[in-house]
Amino acid sequence: MKQLKILIIEDEKLIRWSMEKHLSSKEYAVFTAESGEEGIRLFEINHPEVVFVDNKLPNMQGLDVILKLKSLDEETIIVFMTAYGSIETAVNAMKAGATEYINKPFAFEEIDVILDNIKAKIKIIKEIQLLRRQQKDIVTFDHIIGESALFKQIIQLSKKIARTKTTTVLLLGESGTGKDMFAHAIHNESSRDEKPFVTINCSSLPETLLESELFGYEKGAFTDAKQLKKGLFEIAEGGTVFLDEIGEINQATQIKLLGVLENRVVRRIGGTSNIPVDIRIIAATNKDLKKAVEEKTFREDLYYRLKVFQITLPSLRERNEDIPIIADYFIKYYNHQFQKNISSINESVRKLLMQYNWPGNIRELRNVIERAVILETMSTLQPDSLPGEIVSLSESPGIQAGTIIDTPISVEKADLPFGISIPAEGVSLYEIEKQIIKQALEKTDYNQTQTSRLLGISRDTLRYKVKKYRL
Repeated sequence: MKQLKILIIEDEKLIRWSMEKHLSSKEYAVFTAESGEEGIRLFEINHPEVVFVDNKLPNMQGLDVILKLKSLDEETIIVFMTAYGSIETAVNAMKAGATEYINKPFAFEEIDVILDNIKAKIKIIKEIQLLRRQQKDIVTFDHIIGESALFKQIIQLSKKIARTKTTTVLLLGESGTGKDMFAHAIHNESSRDEKPFVTINCSSLPETLLESELFGYEKGAFTDAKQLKKGLFEIAEGGTVFLDEIGEINQATQIKLLGVLENRVVRRIGGTSNIPVDIRIIAATNKDLKKAVEEKTFREDLYYRLKVFQITLPSLRERNEDIPIIADYFIKYYNHQFQKNISSINESVRKLLMQYNWPGNIRELRNVIERAVILETMSTLQPDSLPGEIVSLSESPGIQAGTIIDTPISVEKADLPFGISIPAEGVSLYEIEKQIIKQALEKTDYNQTQTSRLLGISRDTLRYKVKKYRL
């Protein structure tokens, strides 16, 4: 954090000079004024974050200066100084907008403590402002696309959950199914929408750093703890904490998280007191938490605390009919981003998108459409703009990659693996693929790893096709 800019408005020359000298030695940027009028002028020029204002000033009293400064910038932090201290004076200063209050004469150590506290507050304010800027494009359930019956049911359930204030939510589903969007939508359609939405990816931080980010720490709690740090649970007060990849946290952090869920309090690292927090927790994972509980890598009590409401988001292949709708949405989005004018999707492209397995789900579809829009030169999206793994969907030998065949093949002779022959009257490609996969499974005694290797496809693709053909 850059050093603070500090303005001192004080009519006594010795106090003004000594404060400037001390604060400059701490590498603060310091400006001084001997009257309220001069102080306001310097404030408008230099925009300091902190202003020290004396109570008794010539022509203009300190309380009037505070009111004027607050009218110029309500976020300015003001420290009120007076040699005539009383409870009434302090109350009036706070009502006018002062953040801190100090009696004269004072020791410079008191000033240093006040500024340390102010810096901590400013840091938290900036973190909250950053989090709110990240929410500029507010996500609601109206932004989540899906027309399939299954998906509509999940949306309706999620809307009901959003209307509750504290209910904990566990989002399950494969990577790329939109768990983060659901978490945002639940927050933004709840009564907490004006408060912070704080996200942390539990798998992206080392164990020790994750705990300090979540719970914060007291000054001196460990070697590098130079000042107090509030954790994300405190920063999110009144709002929502989204714990992504919750299945990756260690046992020690699991115990502390359980305490937050059960008692709604946090304790900073090195702290001795509990701090109440009013937050909703939304957790997400693509891991099988029930299996992790059985394997003793995830606490059973925490698992049940998290799954007060459990929502399992379907993979894209489980709501296949939504693929064209989502693709059309992304085409419009990237038309705007890249100043393109793609108006439709070639029918072959539509069929390829519908047939592909989408192991990366919506995230993969979005990336594919972004790439295709960049490459496409025509007004209709063509197969040539799609990645090779989608165009070459037909893994069966003897079938040209990228060819869509819906009508029976009529040939006199064709050499296909596993002893399959094509009669003269023809056979559908659907049946050919089904028989090839069936015979490959039988050949490997239904070992999916060996079968996928034999067919030259991924295990995810094989599982999808086994389900598709009911094998």
